[in-house]
Amino acid sequence: MTDTMTAREAAARTLFAIREEEAWSAPSLRHYTAEMSPRDAALATALTGGVLQNRSMCDFYLTKFSKTRLKKVQPRILDLLRMGVYQLLWMDRIPDSAAVNETVRLARSLCHADRQTAGYVNGVLRAIARNKDHLPQPDCETKGEYYSLRYSHPRWLTELYLEQFGVKQTRLLLEADNQPAPTVLRVNTLRADVEQVRQELEEQGVVVQIHETIPNCLLVSGTGNLERLPAFAEGRVTVQDGASQMSVYALDPQPGMEVLDCCAAPGGKSFFAAERMGDTGTVVSCDVYDHKRNKIQEGAQRLGLGCIRTELQDAAMFRPEWEEHFDAVLCDVPCSGMGIIRKKPEIRYKAEESLRGLPDIQLTIVSNASRYVKAGGTLVYSTCTLLRRENEAVVQSFLQSHPAFEQVSFSLPVCTEPVDGCVTLLPHVHNTDGFFVAKLRKKS
Repeated sequence: MTDTMTAREAAARTLFAIREEEAWSAPSLRHYTAEMSPRDAALATALTGGVLQNRSMCDFYLTKFSKTRLKKVQPRILDLLRMGVYQLLWMDRIPDSAAVNETVRLARSLCHADRQTAGYVNGVLRAIARNKDHLPQPDCETKGEYYSLRYSHPRWLTELYLEQFGVKQTRLLLEADNQPAPTVLRVNTLRADVEQVRQELEEQGVVVQIHETIPNCLLVSGTGNLERLPAFAEGRVTVQDGASQMSVYALDPQPGMEVLDCCAAPGGKSFFAAERMGDTGTVVSCDVYDHKRNKIQEGAQRLGLGCIRTELQDAAMFRPEWEEHFDAVLCDVPCSGMGIIRKKPEIRYKAEESLRGLPDIQLTIVSNASRYVKAGGTLVYSTCTLLRRENEAVVQSFLQSHPAFEQVSFSLPVCTEPVDGCVTLLPHVHNTDGFFVAKLRKKS
């Protein structure tokens, strides 16, 4: 990486990394934009997110104007073409000439395009630019096909959503998926109060709004690198979307309790549980990877939380010494992640086949975790997906084979009515990530 890397080059390299290395967009962008001005970094982020959120429509237009079938186009050239189309059709402030010429330049510099390939890129984008005012429109036979194309979600996912949520809610959900996710800071109430932090951040030029429904939370923008904020570095705030906080509200940890967080990384739920417990009792925070366990330890130290104990532990493997030891067990299991598409837009392109085995893994983990719950204790099952096969279906399978447990009602700040056993949080309804929370009690 050089100091002269442009925003478009950073976006292109991020798109390459996502496709070629299965990289995540956020850390890739952080790497490639590290030396950039905030303005250029913002452009790189907008380009990357825009292509990922509109890839199907970009390909639709390219298909109409390319004489070469897209399957025969070199993958990196196709990434650049998509970026060019996105600038032409979605970014009003970028001149057509800049969108076309910079894409051709990148084709030459990043893909070593020969004269013929560069000419092809130039020709296709210029043809689209000339026809901006009378572009062809999709002609789809079904809502599933149209929504999949219009909102760039895979067909299998769109069809599942239509089946689960109906036409109107699916459209609103897909629209929300393609909107930027708000940045939520949760105030560490052991070190500060929300008004004190709000004033501090505003004095530093951060745009701050107190969250309407979730206590001790701020919606922020204009933060720059969050980790450089004194409020973050000194442990007065942590970054945590409202959705993941809801699993802790459901768990309802009390001072002095013994709490287990089975799949804890990056640690936000463990931190929140410890804070709600007044840093008393014990929170055992587990992960299967040592580097993630270390991250949890670092976060606990930053926030001044002494009751958190980290353990290297596979959530599917039984620890005999933990049997019936914990008052409350949180089981936030590995999942498809389809509820956090607005944060990780590339996650929608996971192959469906790679997700098929998840319910079996999830059931194994929650079944194992249930062995650690005391009589009368609480077990919370949560995911950051919206798919019933990973949510309600897993809970029902668990209850059928574990009659000692029953679903119980609970209250959440983002829900206007008490929750009857489980709830699916939707971005466009609850203003959180997509999330599922179920609360179970072990009978006395």
